[in-house]
Amino acid sequence: MSARYAEEYAGDSHVGLVRTANEDAFLVAPPLFAVADGLGGHEAGEIASSIAIDTLLDDAPRVADAKALGRAVRHANAAVIEAAERGRGRTGMGTTLTAVMVDGTRLAVAHVGDSRAYLLHLGTLEQLTQDHSMVADLVRQGQITAEEGRHHPNRSVITRALGSDPNMLVDTFEAEAAGGDRLLLATDGLTSVVADDEIARVLASARTTQDAVDMLLDKALAAGGPDNVTAVVVDIGGRPGHAPRQPGAPRWTARVLWVLAAVAVVGAAAWAATSYARSQAYLIAENGVVVVYEGVPGDLAGLSLSWRSEETTVAVTSLDAITANRLSKGVRVDGLETARSLLDGYRAQIAAETTPAPAP
Repeated sequence: MSARYAEEYAGDSHVGLVRTANEDAFLVAPPLFAVADGLGGHEAGEIASSIAIDTLLDDAPRVADAKALGRAVRHANAAVIEAAERGRGRTGMGTTLTAVMVDGTRLAVAHVGDSRAYLLHLGTLEQLTQDHSMVADLVRQGQITAEEGRHHPNRSVITRALGSDPNMLVDTFEAEAAGGDRLLLATDGLTSVVADDEIARVLASARTTQDAVDMLLDKALAAGGPDNVTAVVVDIGGRPGHAPRQPGAPRWTARVLWVLAAVAVVGAAAWAATSYARSQAYLIAENGVVVVYEGVPGDLAGLSLSWRSEETTVAVTSLDAITANRLSKGVRVDGLETARSLLDGYRAQIAAETTPAPAP
């Protein structure tokens, strides 16, 4: 089965190249993510992992609370045990379960078994969970190396799982990630055949979470695919270089707000410019005569800031050379009243020059 979601998270599972049935299960229900690896053989393991995931989904808290998430895992354990007692599946069936709730950059983790949670934190891969397995105990005790554990004949023997003990202990803790980190949940069908440094390279280089999931499964299959393989990848607070998306605020909302803000700024500027222009005026020579305009010469972002007010009969050639030169470029004044007063002065000047002197 496969799940393709928004680019922030993705999950997929493959039966592998050896097994005939897939006993893995996974959950992608933001903010809750989980993987489970069923135990007990054909059908029984599949039933156990399915019950665990379903119960977890029903009982998980609504917020990222590690203790409450741990209680949901214990409820899943009881549900697996009860199912076996009622004849659904069979006695001895069980499952691993690794669950993480994501709240911004805060992670709440609950874990049982040898499925794992990794975090690619600031470019470095960190294994968040500790395997509950015989081999992991030997590695922690220093009796074998981690690389030797990958090939140990008892590497599949786990020491803790859902379905085996009503008093089962759950590892619970909280961790702080960073924006741009990448979370991986995976069953041992991936981690037992693909080295951590290769997992880190995939998580760091994959463009999307779905690309990361596809690449990880492909690598597990290329390594022989001896077991079911499942991976869930989650981007924490958006990928590097991308602003985190806030809950309930789609990207288009921010864009619209920016556009509206820009429009408001431009509108305010246009209103202010127009108001100022209406208080101004200028006189200019057009087609040999003086023309009066309300406003100022030029425009603002394509918006004209002048309005033709009056075309006079005052000939520019009738004025002195200095005034004519100024009118060719435009003479700005404070308002139409001042413009008309100046125009009257031009007329008076012309009249004085054309009036014949009185006889002696």
